[in-house]
Amino acid sequence: MHVGTQARGQAVLDERRVYARVTRRLIPFLLVCYVVAYLDRVNVGFAKLQMLADLRLSETAYGIGAGIFFIGYFLFEVPSNLILHRVGARVWISRIMVTWGVLSAMTMFVATAPAFYAVRFALGLAEAGFFPGIILYLTQWYPVAMRGRIVALFMTGIAVSGVIGGPLSGWILGALSGVNGWAGWQWLFLLEGIPAVLMGIAVYFYLDDGIETAKWLSASERAFLTRTLKADDDAGKSLSVLDTLRDPRVALLALLYFSIVIGLYGIGFWLPQLIRALGVQAPFRVGLYSAVPYGIAGVVMVLVGRHSDQRNERRWHLSAVALLGGLGLALAGLFDANELWGMCALTLATVGVLSAAPLFWTLPTHFLRGASAAAGIAVINSVGNLAGFLSPYMVGAITDATGSPTYGLYVMALFMVVAAMLTIPATRALR
Repeated sequence: MHVGTQARGQAVLDERRVYARVTRRLIPFLLVCYVVAYLDRVNVGFAKLQMLADLRLSETAYGIGAGIFFIGYFLFEVPSNLILHRVGARVWISRIMVTWGVLSAMTMFVATAPAFYAVRFALGLAEAGFFPGIILYLTQWYPVAMRGRIVALFMTGIAVSGVIGGPLSGWILGALSGVNGWAGWQWLFLLEGIPAVLMGIAVYFYLDDGIETAKWLSASERAFLTRTLKADDDAGKSLSVLDTLRDPRVALLALLYFSIVIGLYGIGFWLPQLIRALGVQAPFRVGLYSAVPYGIAGVVMVLVGRHSDQRNERRWHLSAVALLGGLGLALAGLFDANELWGMCALTLATVGVLSAAPLFWTLPTHFLRGASAAAGIAVINSVGNLAGFLSPYMVGAITDATGSPTYGLYVMALFMVVAAMLTIPATRALR
């Protein structure tokens, strides 16, 4: 009995050691990639503080330009993920990052609304497949039982991009305005586009396509990881790509994710403007203030993901944080003129919305495998990210019509409540 207990204890230790090694190798690197990706996706929210006046754009025109990114993203998402599944993550993620970095930097040259729309649309085409590709890649390393905390660790990239990107973007807008005859927002797009190109090159040399090609693992470690994933695969059913696209669970999850993304990009694109509306005017101070909600959210989302894994429970964790995000957005609308309470409300909203996103991604990866995972994850992400077009356009149009984004916050809060409600039938369908 003692020998058997000792052997089981050693197996647990070995498992922890192997996965700790995988996590140290993959997650910090992928997190940096996501920080760069998210920063390039939403830095237009900081550029807005200057470029609207320079280019004479309306709030609605800004909303269209910020959101049209997701139309290009939607159109190329599924093909991009299927290509990644075929050619491997190393080559395709590298291609994605280099092309989007170049296009992001080129945004500095836009001078009209149509040019702004065109570059943002092309940026969406270029970046399509990055996020679902990484989610797919993580399923090729980690079993279902570990994905809550692992996806949460990866998605803290959103919070880190807010903590770093807010003050950095604010500093660039203020300190470099007029240097070399360029506006601060032009420097912003240039300097924040270059890291994507550099990281894209690094991906090609650093990332492995999967467990089989990971030379930094021993043969026994590769065999253990492969066996663990195979046990997951044997417990589920593999679907064809066509069956996946017709699966009602995929449609339900896409609708659920659409509701979460309304809040996610409402905060991503409008947080600087909402903070300015509280009475904070200097760009650098806006950046510092924006780091607070993201910093707190980064800690909470990891703790929630870990707790969800430990309890092996997704439904009530996801519903609770979605409701929390909705409450924060509604309170932000109520306290839109009070700096202290307004910041507390925006922090609550950011914590809830950001914590909901990684929990959501444990749901589709629970039943999608292989090529069906590539297609299903891409479909869910692309349909969900159409909210990335609707959210900024909607808030921009409401702001133009009413002179305030307050009612836009209420609409986003309603979508987060819808997300909490949809979680119940979605998790039931997965059973």
